[in-house]
Amino acid sequence: MALNAAQHRGLVWAALALSAGLLLWLLAPVLTPFVVAAVLAYVLHPAVEALAARRVPRILAVIAVELLAIAALLALLLLIVPIISNELPLLREQVPLLADSVNQRLTPWLAQFGIVVSLDSASIKAFATKLLDANLEDWIATALSSARIGGSLLLAFIGNAFLMPVVLFYLLMDWPNLVARLHSFIPPRLRDGVQGFLDECDAVLGQYLRGQLMVMGVLALYYSSALALAGFDLAFPVGVFTGLAVFIPYLGFSLGLALALLAGALQFASWYGVVAVAVVYGIGQVGESLFLTPRLVGERIGLNPLAVIFALLAFGHLL
Repeated sequence: MALNAAQHRGLVWAALALSAGLLLWLLAPVLTPFVVAAVLAYVLHPAVEALAARRVPRILAVIAVELLAIAALLALLLLIVPIISNELPLLREQVPLLADSVNQRLTPWLAQFGIVVSLDSASIKAFATKLLDANLEDWIATALSSARIGGSLLLAFIGNAFLMPVVLFYLLMDWPNLVARLHSFIPPRLRDGVQGFLDECDAVLGQYLRGQLMVMGVLALYYSSALALAGFDLAFPVGVFTGLAVFIPYLGFSLGLALALLAGALQFASWYGVVAVAVVYGIGQVGESLFLTPRLVGERIGLNPLAVIFALLAFGHLL
């Protein structure tokens, strides 16, 4: 049975899509730094073009923009350092007290149901002290031991960490030529339609990114101020980290919430810390969902939250 032109074209596109999917699956470990660098290049290239338009040499513009991006990322990661350094001593002190509280309150309640639970507070205290009092040499030894077990994963992470800035540099340096070459691959009769579609995508993504940055700034200010009013010692690092981490849907907010709950539970050693975090983060989540995101970002991407979660998990697994 002969195929008509439409059916033949459909089979060709299906074969190309299947081949692209197979290639993506096979080359996922290799493509990871290139995909991440390409996304970062798309986000950062307007800043490079703006500096280049002011007659700044392109190589200097690329280096300056990339160094600023790396510094911003490191600053975000360093926000966790005071949280960890402050919480470790409190955690060492509170773990044995928590075990005693469980023995005094939870154990009699569970005994009514025939469940016998008894925590050895002395052993738990000794374990917590040994673990949390470990010096730098002990942590390095543990890290090296883990590296020997999962050496390939560690090497891949280090390799990608060094490769991505290099790939990003060359992409930013050659961005106009790269876009022009990709544009030349489009058949002339399709260029107007494809260019219109790409311009629309670029406008939507640009508006989304600008709106999301505004949301992040407002939330960072809100969480820092609200936690400070609640009496949290680590209000600034926890609040700023939470506000900036919400750029990663769902996962960023969850991580910030976990850090805030840990800080509240250890600092106050009572239900006040948990309740304060619940109130602050509950108001913040409602405000973001009902006011900030609809007003500053809008329903531009047209994706259901389930689709966003699936995309994060699926492509996070592939790449």
